[in-house]
Formats: sequence, C-alpha cells, structure tokens
Amino acid sequence: MTEKKKSDATKKLEETLLYRPKPVWDKIDENQRKELFSLADDYRTFLGAAKTERLAVRDIIRRAREHGFVDAASGEKTAKKLFMVGGNKAAALAVIGKKKPADGISLIVSHIDSPRLDLKQRPLYEDIELALLKTHYYGGIKKYNWVSRPLALHGVVITASGAEVEISIGEDPGDPVFTVSDLLIHLAGKAQMDKKIQDAIPAEKLNILCGSIPFEDAEITERVKLAVLSRLHDTYGIIEEDLISAELEAVPAGMPRDVGFDRSMIGGYGQDDRISAFTSLRAALDAKNPARSFVVLFMDKEEIGSEGVTGARGNLIEEVISELLDRTEDSRTVDDMLRAFSRSVCLSADVNGALDPDYQEVHEAKNAARLGYGICVTKFTGSRGKAMASDASAELVGRVRKLFNDNNVIWQHGELGKVDEGGGGTIAKDIAERGIEVIDCGPVLLDMHSPFEISSKADLYMAYRGFRVFLEKGA
Repeated sequence: MTEKKKSDATKKLEETLLYRPKPVWDKIDENQRKELFSLADDYRTFLGAAKTERLAVRDIIRRAREHGFVDAASGEKTAKKLFMVGGNKAAALAVIGKKKPADGISLIVSHIDSPRLDLKQRPLYEDIELALLKTHYYGGIKKYNWVSRPLALHGVVITASGAEVEISIGEDPGDPVFTVSDLLIHLAGKAQMDKKIQDAIPAEKLNILCGSIPFEDAEITERVKLAVLSRLHDTYGIIEEDLISAELEAVPAGMPRDVGFDRSMIGGYGQDDRISAFTSLRAALDAKNPARSFVVLFMDKEEIGSEGVTGARGNLIEEVISELLDRTEDSRTVDDMLRAFSRSVCLSADVNGALDPDYQEVHEAKNAARLGYGICVTKFTGSRGKAMASDASAELVGRVRKLFNDNNVIWQHGELGKVDEGGGGTIAKDIAERGIEVIDCGPVLLDMHSPFEISSKADLYMAYRGFRVFLEKGA
C-alpha cells in the first residue's frame, strides 16, 4: 500500500513539474476531429488555388469580400472590416476592435510566396530542334527536386499596348504540362553521379521543355521556336518582346493530396508558408468581437529576404495602420504610428521544420518540433549564433504560452535544427525593426522547400485555433 501511494505521488509530481508534449490526436474529442478534417478539406482547396502569390491574393480577397470585408480604397468610411492589396502580390485584412488602433493592435504576418522556377525575361530558345524556356530559380531549392516532374505555368504578361494577359497552363486535366528533363542514369556517371549533389544539376540546366513541332516553312531557322511563338500569339496575342515584361512562374502541377492510410497529413506544393496564410486568414474571417483592433498581413518576397515593395520591408504595414488611425483618431502623425507600433504584438506566422525520422542527426531532439504536436512557438530564428534572428523576450513567450494554455490550444516549442547545421530567418526581424513585439509561431513541415511538402492536419487545426484566440483576445 505504501509503495502504491509513493507511485501515485511520484506520478502527480511528474505531471506537475515535467514538460512532456503529447500528440494533438491524444487530446481532442470527436467533435474537434470533425472540425479538424473539415478545416483540412478547405485548406486543400485553398492550397490548390493559391499556386502563386497573385493567385493567393485573389483567393484571399474573394473570401474576405464574402465575409463582409470592404476595400479600404472604396470610400466607405464607416466599415470596420477592411482589406488592402499591395501590388497584386500582398494583402492585408483589418478589423477595428473594441480598443482603438492607437492603443496597439494584434498583428499576424505570413508570407504567400514560395520557392519556384521563374522564367527569365528572354526565356524562349531552340536547341537541337526542341523549344525550351530558360529559368531562374527563386528562393532556396534543391535543384534535383525540380527535374523530371510535371510543371504548370502561372502568371501575367504585359503587352506593348499595356494590356495584361493572364497565363495559367497545366492544372486542368486536359491541359498540357511542362518539365525539366534529367540525364538518363546510363550516362550520368561522370556528368552527375561523381559530383556533389549541389553541383549535379547546374541552375542553367533547369530549362523547361515546351515544344517540338517545327513551323511549316522549312526555309526558316529556329522553326520550333517560331511555331511556339505563333501559338502564343494566336492564343494570347503576345509576341516575344512581351515576355520581357512578364512574370511567369513554373510550379509543380497538380492538386494537394491527403497523405497516409489514415489521411492525417497533407502533401502539396507551397505549404511554406501558405499553411500559415490560410490558418491566419480563416482566423481573421471567423474571429468574433476582438478585444483589440487587428491586422492580418499576407506578404510577398519572404523567401528572398522580404525585399521590394510587396515584401515586409515595404510599407504596406504602415499604410494599413495609417488607414486605421485615420478612421479612429483626430490626428495621424508619425508619432501616433510609432506609439501604435510600440503597443502592438505580432505573431510572425511561419513554419518550422519537423523532426525527420530518417535525418534525426541534423536535429537536436529535445528542442525539435514534431509533426502532429500542435502549433509551434519558435522563440528565435536565424542561423548558428542566432545571426539575422528575431529573439522574442521571455515576457512575450510567457504571454503566448498563457494565452494558448488558457484557451486549450495545443502547442509545442521548436528550433530549426542543431546550432551548427544551418538555420533560416523569417519576417519577424522586419517587424521587430518597427518597434513591434514579435514571436514566430506556426505549423511544422516535413520536406520543407520541396515541391511536395508534408503537414499534419492536427497542426493545421491548432494553428487556426491559436491564431483565432490571439486575434480575439490579444497577448
């Protein structure tokens, strides 16, 4: 009897003192499971529609309009739910809450760009009677992931007259697709297999096959290239020079899919960081009676350092806050904005890397996030000695922990790999430079930056719940 009492006391002490994360699946009831799988169905729809940042913005604004959000530029001055678009590749949703924006806002920032192959400005050429498109990869990729797979083309072409022509080829079942060919294994010994993996496929060989039928006139040189241009002109009214003023992106063709016998995971392109974009979007659309005013931002260019006017280093954040101050305050000075920033709190909604069962050696297991263990709170990012990091304060980590714990949001802590293995940065540092408290927070992925990233539906669900409670109650 004494031994049993000791055992019970020890168990109670362990439950009180030790931090032992558990899978989301062990902590949710049947109704939550139904909500989880329903949310995942909607996410797959979004992910399939949002293959590029332009397409993501389009879907975000469509959903926002359906939930009563009004264009901030419409002249409607009484609306409390607003949206803004930045260069067709970034967007913001804002809601005026019980407290004025000048008292600080709850801010969530994600990014909607993903690694891909961009067409060069003079992409089309012919070689050995095949037509190809030259590319320049965007963001961090493993180049070997992008060969021998079906690709779709999405984007816009601006013609000499200034007309905008939209291109979308490769997603519908009846569409053709494109591909980057790889070298046959029989001849790959010296050309590829003896090289380091990073050198086996040079960037300048990531050329996309796009045609092989020659133009009918045999007297013409580059007959296949001319035949492709003729087809483009007949279909879209564009000429070769128009491609210089185009943004065309090659992305993996096909829709995201459920993964596993139990359908517990989702596989698909662009989940870094559109899984955070979707969960923060749904949180913004579903949030009720927010205590503070809130802004949810969907930014471009994060994968290349958040540069440019549509990136987090642009001024869309300032434009949104200025608009909110203009609607709620008598004055709107730089000092007013700085004060609003200093009173605000931001979740930098971005993914972390999940512990990979086959490559555990690059992780430090005690501090690695796991698939299916809930939304991941990442105190700091950066690489090695926290270079280029945003390192959240202990006070902010504590407030986020309390917010999640008090509202039954299942969360975990995570770092991106062992200290000397590498690392990466997020938008958080660009937010911090504005004097806003910020911490990274989001789902975790396997196969990050690959054409087929893997997420857990459990983490998706807890990210949505975490973002929603943050928007409704603040931190």
